[in-house]
Amino acid sequence: MATTTVVHLLRHGEVHNPEKILYGRLPNFRLSELGEAMALRAAQALADHDITHIISSPLERAQQTAAPLAARFDLTVEIDERLIEADNVFEGKRVAVGDGVLRHPQYWPKLWNPFRPSWGEPYLVVAERMRAAIDSARDLARGHEVVLVSHQLPVWIARLSLENRRYWHDPRRRECSLASLTSATFSDDHLVAVTYTEPAADLLPGASPIAGA
Repeated sequence: MATTTVVHLLRHGEVHNPEKILYGRLPNFRLSELGEAMALRAAQALADHDITHIISSPLERAQQTAAPLAARFDLTVEIDERLIEADNVFEGKRVAVGDGVLRHPQYWPKLWNPFRPSWGEPYLVVAERMRAAIDSARDLARGHEVVLVSHQLPVWIARLSLENRRYWHDPRRRECSLASLTSATFSDDHLVAVTYTEPAADLLPGASPIAGA
């Protein structure tokens, strides 16, 4: 009989970011109080699932999001560097692609190729590392479920890759809200379904509009 394994990609909760900068891979960006509530909501949504491993991006906000889930299942959060946020030249600035950057001519040289993209880590590279992390997690938790805690762009690119869709997209149209779950179901090594849920949907109106890195 075929073995069913589910890999859940969990995006972190809202981050405390009063300056509204694109924080990217910068250190010391923690979840806000709302973000902590979102993380708890995600843990509650998965409470009756067969979770055997929880693996996080090395960034603090992702590990914080993983913590309530780890506590519920009495698991240690493992770290996978491949789940880290995508590199971005606008890190530390108050603008981002899709958030008014075109109003600043000094940034135009970084925007010449939206297909790669020219402002950050190539989508293909993100897809390759995320798919590798997913494959490793599937093998680790074979026959059970595993949660990978990551960031909006890596999760979205992973979904596009799983669904054999093009990587170039409008960043404003990503279906990957704060504390959302993108779940890939495998029969042995074959992908059979990708589903998307928003456990913290009712908390989203209070979320920061730029907290999505």
